[in-house]
Amino acid sequence: MRQALINLEFQPYIDVAPVAPQALYGQACSNDGATIDHWQEIWLKNIQANKERFGSFKDRGVGKLHALHAGKACVLVGSGPSLKNNAKELQGNKALVVISCLHNFHFLEDLDVNVDYYVSLDAGPVVVEEVFEGGNHAQEIYWERSKGKKLICFIGTDPKLFEKWQGEVYFFNAPVPSQKYMERVSAIENFNTHVSNGGNVLGACAYIAKGILGCSVTVFLGADFSFSYDSKFHGWDSKYDATMGHTVSMRDVYGIPVKSWQSYANFKAWFDWLAQSVPGIYINATEGGTFGAYNNGNIRAVMQMNLKDVLVMFHMQEELRVQCENPEIAERKILF
Repeated sequence: MRQALINLEFQPYIDVAPVAPQALYGQACSNDGATIDHWQEIWLKNIQANKERFGSFKDRGVGKLHALHAGKACVLVGSGPSLKNNAKELQGNKALVVISCLHNFHFLEDLDVNVDYYVSLDAGPVVVEEVFEGGNHAQEIYWERSKGKKLICFIGTDPKLFEKWQGEVYFFNAPVPSQKYMERVSAIENFNTHVSNGGNVLGACAYIAKGILGCSVTVFLGADFSFSYDSKFHGWDSKYDATMGHTVSMRDVYGIPVKSWQSYANFKAWFDWLAQSVPGIYINATEGGTFGAYNNGNIRAVMQMNLKDVLVMFHMQEELRVQCENPEIAERKILF
C-alpha cells in the first residue's frame, strides 16, 4: 500500500509538541499500575528461575558493556511495519552500531543484516516464538544463528528463552514503581543496573544505547507505534494482523491518519518526551509511523530522514576509500 502513495513528504517542523513534556510522561506511565498488578508475580518467578540458572546477574550485567561505543552513532530497530520497506538498506552498514528488539531476529537474520545487540524486555512465553515467527526458515535455524550473537535482556525474561538461545547473555534490572516489588527482587539478588524503558523494548534499546553504551547519535528504524496503511502491525505476516480490536486515530510523519492501539500511543508519548527532555541527536529513519508527529507538524527535536540519506551521511568517507588508500591511481573522485 505504501508503494502506491507517491510524493510522500514529511510534515513541516514545529518547535515543540502541543502537549507539555510532563503530560507526555504522564500518558506514558498511565498503565503502570495495571501492568504491575498483572506481571509482578510472573516477573518474580522468572527472576528466581534465572538466578538459579545463571548464579549471578552481576557477573553477566549489561554494565560490563559500559562506554563500549562512546561517541558513536547507533541505529535502534523497532518492530514496526515500515521495516518491510527499508530495513534491507542496513545490509551494507559499517558505521552504525545496530541494536534491535529481539522480535526482529528472524527478519534481520533473513536479510543478512549484522546486528551488534538484540534486546528483550518481555517476561511472557511469547518471547520465544517471536524469535522465529514470520521467518523463512524452521525455528531450529534461527536458534543455531543465535551462536555468536549478543542478547541484552531483563532479569525477569521467560527462562525458556535461555534453553534455546546459544549466544552471549547480558542482564539488566528494570525500575518498577513499586517499593514492595523492588524489595522482593533485591532479596533474590541486589542487582541495581537498571534500564528505564517507557514500558517497551525499544525504550530499553534507547536507554542502553545512550546511558550504557555511550552512543551520542540515535537513529530510529521501525519506530512506527501504529499500523501501516494496509493494517499490518509488523514488517512480516503476524497474528496481530488478524484483528485490530479497539484502535485510536493518530497522525503520521507525513500528516496521514493512521490507526494505533492506546498502549502504542503511550509508547510514542514516551519517545516524544525523551527527544524533548534528554540531550541528544535523534533521527527518525522509520519513513512512516507517528514518532514525533502531531496534527500541526513534526517536532523539531526529532529529525525526520530517509534511511538511505542517513547511511550516506555516516558512510560518506567510504566513497573515497580507494582514492585515499591508493593516491597514485588516476581516480579523481570529488564528493561535493
